Amino acid sequence: MVDRFVGITNGISETQLTIKDDNLFVENGCFTEFGLIEHMAQSAAARVGYICRSENKPIPIGYIGAISNMEIFSLPKRNDMLETRIEILQEVFDITLIKAETFTDGCLAASCQMKIFLNS
Repeated sequence: MVDRFVGITNGISETQLTIKDDNLFVENGCFTEFGLIEHMAQSAAARVGYICRSENKPIPIGYIGAISNMEIFSLPKRNDMLETRIEILQEVFDITLIKAETFTDGCLAASCQMKIFLNS
């Protein structure tokens, strides 16, 4: 659910995904709400994986504990490219609160906060 990890700048990571016809979350030519949520979660996972690999540490398994403040402004269409930004709002022990924003053509398509539990 992530084609490319772009990098981390000023603490905000960015990923990209191009919506293809064969994506599990495409219905009637549009990417579903569940697809947006899964892409945001996978973008957060890509961030953790990138950091762990750069520090030569094992990559933990993560679980979504909660999703809040979910707003969906538009459903991307097939062949649209999603650009997602992940920002860490708070970290306490193995729990991380993130803010995720997904854009299509520079317009905000969806945003939310997620609590993610890491199994270290």
